[in-house]
Amino acid sequence: MEFPLSKERRDLTLPPDLTQHRATGAVRSRRPIYLDLMPPCNAACPAGENIQGWLAKIVEGDDRGAWEILVQDNPMPAVHGRVCYHPCETSCNRGQLESPVSIHAVERYLGDLAIQEGWRFPALQAVSGKRVLVVGAGPAGLSCAYQLARRGHKAVILEAGPMAGGMMHFGIPAYRLPRNILEAEIARIQDIGVDIVFNHKVEDLNAEMTAGGFDAAFVAVGAHLGKKTDIPARDAGKVLDAVSFLKSVELGEQPRLGRRVAIYGGGNTAMDAARVARRLGVEPLIIYRRDRDHMPAHAFEADEAVEEGIKIHWLRTIKSVGEGTVEIEVMALDENGRPQPTGEIETLEADDLILALGQDTDTTFLRQMDDIAFQPDGVVVVDDTMMTGRPGVFAGGDMAPSERTVTVAVGHGKKAAKNIDAFLRNEAVEPKVSKDIATLEKLRLWFFADAAARTQNRIPLDERTGTFGEVTKGLETVDAQFEARRCFSCGNCFECDGCYGACPEDAIVKLGPGLGYKVNFDLCTGCGTCFDQCPVHAISLVPEPVGEATL
Repeated sequence: MEFPLSKERRDLTLPPDLTQHRATGAVRSRRPIYLDLMPPCNAACPAGENIQGWLAKIVEGDDRGAWEILVQDNPMPAVHGRVCYHPCETSCNRGQLESPVSIHAVERYLGDLAIQEGWRFPALQAVSGKRVLVVGAGPAGLSCAYQLARRGHKAVILEAGPMAGGMMHFGIPAYRLPRNILEAEIARIQDIGVDIVFNHKVEDLNAEMTAGGFDAAFVAVGAHLGKKTDIPARDAGKVLDAVSFLKSVELGEQPRLGRRVAIYGGGNTAMDAARVARRLGVEPLIIYRRDRDHMPAHAFEADEAVEEGIKIHWLRTIKSVGEGTVEIEVMALDENGRPQPTGEIETLEADDLILALGQDTDTTFLRQMDDIAFQPDGVVVVDDTMMTGRPGVFAGGDMAPSERTVTVAVGHGKKAAKNIDAFLRNEAVEPKVSKDIATLEKLRLWFFADAAARTQNRIPLDERTGTFGEVTKGLETVDAQFEARRCFSCGNCFECDGCYGACPEDAIVKLGPGLGYKVNFDLCTGCGTCFDQCPVHAISLVPEPVGEATL
């Protein structure tokens, strides 16, 4: 598969700073070395996925190998391919040219293919004999338990609810995340020996650890308590919080709402609550105190809500709720972009009100432990290893300081498991070696052809609001392969043979497929031709070691 090369890309030349090393003279002053950099997509992934690595496997035609690389870091790719807000794509160098690689869509492709083919996780390490208690079967808890099992430890999850998934199950509607997909990926985690005990709320962590003979604990109870606000009400209809509303719908408890319902908030949960209400046959409207540019919801969430006929009243705040009406005040942004009241009042028709003002976490069961500290907003204080003030008790997900997303929670679980493993083995965790990021200006763009991203199809608009069926469709195999080929392989050698063919001294030695190259410094003159032509900056020129320069 070849991509057409645009005239603009053909005309690109090397930046001046990349050609200043030439004419090194009779003595080699610099030598080329193969030094991989950090791809910006990998660096931006909260779960720490080796995105570039599994994309490369797809290019090779090895989908199973790609999936096995992916699940080393994230056990639920079919879920993440649907619900992650893909910061990897925001950082993708290709996005500065035409459009980023559709990483989330390719991840979903692999996840769905694994479910379809019945792929199982690779073999585990030898059993260690250690037991770890995980509190909460949300994304952080599932991720941690999975990573602990991979390391040979027995993980037991205690879940207060009737099913696993946490906010993935109760907070993300089925039109975004089909339940059979979520359940399939959770079942695969259970298949490797992770036990999940449902309807078991932990009231005393010390007692649970003692009774179960646990050597460590990871607490990830999430944030399931909807925030409240004082709004004067006069003979008003129901006032619900969005989390409870979404959970009741998920459990089949159809809430009785009036003809019109107002949703107060501007985050992703507000958009989901409105779209769910729409599917229940209600006319929803959203009220938010700031403008669209400052909303916490992702832009595509608001776009899809508007597409489905949901009216959003920007720069409005609720003053009072009456019978069948909501009084709102018009706001105006000041010079700092903050909303200020104007005194102008409007009245909207609404029979009920749903508050989507954020969530709090219930950590009362940890308050009895004097050595566990909390921030003013109630989240648990953890150190760089995710451990609380109590040795052996770790915490993560929404109850720890962080951005509250599924992918961040999965990253927390993975990081905690790595450090719990070290704690149980009484070993130090090897510090992660940081690498320079392969930013766009380091690449030789003349090498790459233009290729706009393949888009995911969605069901017709007139079919969406009458069903909870999935709105967005997955990629076909040919499209997933096309997207994988769009990856620049930023900062990492993909064995294009450019250096091998360009070296005037035949100093580049091929080591074989997948093994890359090495430099024969008995032949290398340090001319830098290999560096100049490397499209992905996998070759660096470094000063010649003292005493090793050649004539």
